[in-house]
Amino acid sequence: MPYEDGPISGEQAKQHALTGLREAITQGEMAPAQRLVEGELAERFGVTRGSIRAALIDLTAEGLVERIHNRGARVRVVSVEEAVAITECRMVLEGLCAAKAAAQATDEQSSELAALGQAMVKAVADGEPLTYSALNHELHAYIRDISGQQVAVELLQRLNAQLVRHRFQLALRPGRPQKSLNEHLALIEAIRARDPEAAQVAAHAHLASVIEALRE
Repeated sequence: MPYEDGPISGEQAKQHALTGLREAITQGEMAPAQRLVEGELAERFGVTRGSIRAALIDLTAEGLVERIHNRGARVRVVSVEEAVAITECRMVLEGLCAAKAAAQATDEQSSELAALGQAMVKAVADGEPLTYSALNHELHAYIRDISGQQVAVELLQRLNAQLVRHRFQLALRPGRPQKSLNEHLALIEAIRARDPEAAQVAAHAHLASVIEALRE
C-alpha cells in the first residue's frame, strides 16, 4: 500500500497496520517467536512507527503478540498446554454455535454444508491435507455464521487466531485428516438433521479429539 506523500499516521494508519499484521500472523506468514521490528513494519505498511506501535498494543491484547523486556515485540508462542486450554474453551463455544446452527439452518445452508462435507471427503481421498485444512476452517466458520451467535463468533475468532501454528501442525500429521473427517461429517449430519443436541455433542466430540491430538 504505497503512499507517495510518505507514511500515513492516525487511526487510518493504525487500522491498516493492524489488519495487515493480524492477517500475516493468522495466515502463518509470520512465525511464532519472530521479532516484530517497528521500523521494518512501518516501511512495509507505509505508516509511521507510532501507528505500528499502536497496532502492536492491540495485537498484544488479542494474544497474538507478546512484548519481551528490553527486546521489543514478537509473535507470541502458544505452548501445547495453552493450546489445550484454548481448545477447551472453544469446545463450549463451538458446541453452542453448532446447536444454534442446527436449530435455524435453512435448506440452502444445509445444502452448502453437504457440499463442504463432500469437498472434504475428496480432499482426504486425494491426499491433500492443506486443502482439507482450509475446508475445515471454512466449515467451522460457516457453522458459526449460520448460528447467528455473534458474541460466541467474536470470542472464537480471537481464540482461533492464537492456534495457527498448532492447526498447521495437526493438518500435516499423518492420519489426522482421515480421523477428523468422520467427526466433521457427523457434525454436518446433525446440523442437517435439525438436531441441536446431537450437533452440540458432535462438536464436543470433535474438539475432544483435537485436544487428544494436541497432547500426543
